[in-house]
Amino acid sequence: MAKIATLITDMFEDSEWTSPKKALEEAGHELTTIDTKAGKVVKGKHGESVTIAKGIDEVKASEFDALFIPGGFSPDILRADDRVVAFVKDFMDAMKPTFAICHGPQLLITAKTLKGRDATGYKSILVDLENAGATVHDEEVFVCQKQLVTSRTPEDLPAFNREIVKLLHEVV
Repeated sequence: MAKIATLITDMFEDSEWTSPKKALEEAGHELTTIDTKAGKVVKGKHGESVTIAKGIDEVKASEFDALFIPGGFSPDILRADDRVVAFVKDFMDAMKPTFAICHGPQLLITAKTLKGRDATGYKSILVDLENAGATVHDEEVFVCQKQLVTSRTPEDLPAFNREIVKLLHEVV
């Protein structure tokens, strides 16, 4: 099935990692965790630990079918790294399936890939999404151009998981 790059670092929102991961793996997909350095153990906001499989210098977007960005503070930390931002931009420019929940769209904003797109996200970043050129939808999940799936909060995880699995089934 699909090979999914997952950008994640410290202070991620635990359920926004564990719930989609479970849904994607149950559908037969493979996730690879990526941060600035392989082997690093990152911690979620509520105690979940994740060991990073690949460093950003070891991967290319062309090696993956899709990109997943969990929320929490992780996306804000990651977007300070130009290599991570370029990696995200490569997925969006290639129209590869991209999934971002809560604060995940912050990486899409920094990559300047939302102009003319439709998206949602956590309440505090809605103005940022709008300023980045996106049409903002305050809905539990929004699918744009059979490529970009965004959601707002952990409460939206059932809808988010349903749509990311459905999209991968349709396009991969």
